[in-house]
Amino acid sequence: MYHKKKIVALLSTVVIATTSLVAQDKVYATVNGENITDKDVSTILRDPRLKFENLKDVQKKQILDNLIEQKLLTQEAYKSDISKTKEFKEELERLKKNLAFQIWLNDFSKDITSTDKELKKYYDNNIYRLKTPEQYKASHILVASEDEAKKIISQLKGAKNLKEKFTQIAKEKSIGPSKTQGGELPWFTSEKMVPEFSNATSALSKGTITTAPVKTNHGYHVIYLDDKKDARTLPFDQIKDKLKQEYLQKKFVDEVKKKAEALKKKAKITYK
Repeated sequence: MYHKKKIVALLSTVVIATTSLVAQDKVYATVNGENITDKDVSTILRDPRLKFENLKDVQKKQILDNLIEQKLLTQEAYKSDISKTKEFKEELERLKKNLAFQIWLNDFSKDITSTDKELKKYYDNNIYRLKTPEQYKASHILVASEDEAKKIISQLKGAKNLKEKFTQIAKEKSIGPSKTQGGELPWFTSEKMVPEFSNATSALSKGTITTAPVKTNHGYHVIYLDDKKDARTLPFDQIKDKLKQEYLQKKFVDEVKKKAEALKKKAKITYK
């Protein structure tokens, strides 16, 4: 548990550091000659995926007004004697060390690289979780009672064109939200559906229906299996780029941990 928390903390710090370092110095406003830049805006947005340029005008103005007020109050505070106090100096020293740590982490991450041999080994060691599960394309007719579901199954058993008849009945009698599509559902994996529905679907052959109503907390289902994709292992070349990002993050955390452990051995540490 400690290791996982450490990973999250370190990666979060790197994201913050990287965001701060790469922000461009675009100026949005000036307050008594002091610029409000991208870096100031990023502290308000927090999420690097949010772009100031994509916000609505009213949102932009609100952010800039907040930053202007903050700049004015900061300038006022800085002109006072606060900067001479012990608390200020101690906090400044703490912030300087934290900033140094962030920049050091960012620089450290640039030295973390990978080779194809390393990535292939990582792929082989993690192949058990790089599989796509079975996927199903199914349609269903949902009704409120078991008797109604049994009647529908009887109707379908004698149909010349099973799929066509199934679609027709679904549009007429299904109470599920997919009735307008003839009961057709998007591709899904077993864990996306309630167990009763998934188990019944997985037991079907392509182009067949359930021969007994399938009861769930939604009601009673008659299921038709349109298609099925078998589980498969994703090939290395297909996920190499994504795997590389994951591997570099792990390697970065491992290297930082290794560095910290080496420093611990040399440090004088006292628990109080």
